[in-house]
Amino acid sequence: MTRLLGMRIIPDKVHGMSTARHHSPLRLAALGAAGLLLAGCSGSTDPGSTSASSVAADEASARTVAAPQARLALTYDGGVLVLDADTLEVVGDHERDGFLRVNPAGDGRHALVTTEEGFQVLDAGVWTADGESWAGDSTLTDDVFEADTAGHVVVHGDRTVLFADGTGDITSFATDDLLTADGLPETQEWTSEAAHHGVAIEMEDGTLLSTLGDEEGRTGVRVLDADGTELARSEECPGVHGEGTVAGEVAVFGCEDGVLVYDGQFTKLPAPDAYGRTGNVFTTEDSPVALGDYNSDPDAEGYELTAFTLTDTSTDRYQVVQLPDGVAYTFRDLARGPQDEAVVLGTDGGVHLFDEDSGELLASYPVVDAWEGPAEWQDPHPAIKVHDGIAYVTDPARDAVHALDLATGEVLATGQLDVTPNEIAVVAG
Repeated sequence: MTRLLGMRIIPDKVHGMSTARHHSPLRLAALGAAGLLLAGCSGSTDPGSTSASSVAADEASARTVAAPQARLALTYDGGVLVLDADTLEVVGDHERDGFLRVNPAGDGRHALVTTEEGFQVLDAGVWTADGESWAGDSTLTDDVFEADTAGHVVVHGDRTVLFADGTGDITSFATDDLLTADGLPETQEWTSEAAHHGVAIEMEDGTLLSTLGDEEGRTGVRVLDADGTELARSEECPGVHGEGTVAGEVAVFGCEDGVLVYDGQFTKLPAPDAYGRTGNVFTTEDSPVALGDYNSDPDAEGYELTAFTLTDTSTDRYQVVQLPDGVAYTFRDLARGPQDEAVVLGTDGGVHLFDEDSGELLASYPVVDAWEGPAEWQDPHPAIKVHDGIAYVTDPARDAVHALDLATGEVLATGQLDVTPNEIAVVAG
């Protein structure tokens, strides 16, 4: 293993939130067609696993489809479901013990399931080859990016970056290599100064932005060049958590007293309150505005929040937007809409759209029953993800998931489940 100033290059390590602007399509006619195309595609219920490469070669159970098919990955207590994103039919059920989290790998086909061993590769069963799109069985492979206390997954540009909280190790790989690698792709690794609950982003020029911290707390962000040499750092971001990259490759990190922006140099944008924590950041690569959650009460009990932030990195404007009376949300309930709107799934059961510039409420659509925040953050409670103008909303109280057209407010489909959904990710197809 070759060390380059804190960076490790590992050829073939074995077993080891940006979204672009979308335009809402007409979906109703597509639902029936997608159901016909996928008829007969049964999901694997075998808890055993295979490698991703063996799945790629197995086209016997796949069906040709007109275009790449998005699928959903839903965790539950005891495994991961894979659903067709149009019909919301279950096409795969994969048993796995322990508390599971799930993130898209960024290549349109795979998701990464956080387990006790690390980041396990889930093949959602959709791919494109030689001009044809295929939809078939999903598989929880036995390929694992090993990590001590696996944490954040960040996809940006053509790289996917994984952070291991137990060691501070950072693993990066070319996102599309998951589609072609025999097993896991070649990886590049960096080491943090100390283990902490952290996150890292690899920029398009190879620069790495990585959080600073240790077991006592987190303080800021440092910048490493492609050779691992430190270029800059800022320790003006106490409790740093949450990240995103907006238009122009400007990175935004959440702090306990505002946000930290990096565009070649660091700029701290302070919160209006002495304690004003942003812990999660939601961005698109077409807009300079970052959406963040917001908590101004360090002694607040529970996980419900009643305000969010909009940071315009082109003007350094940082504003806090209050939700309507009686509406709250949790960290799982923010997303970006097809026109870069701020999307909030409220405890009133509605999905609310806000203008990203003014913070003005644009529309509200009822989706689920009113609900309360969880006793523990890991507990199932409603969550939202948006893809191609459709909001996918989990409904743990009814063991269901809904597809909502953000252009019309119409619920296009509801999938009834035999388990209680927890976390959700969209594999774009």
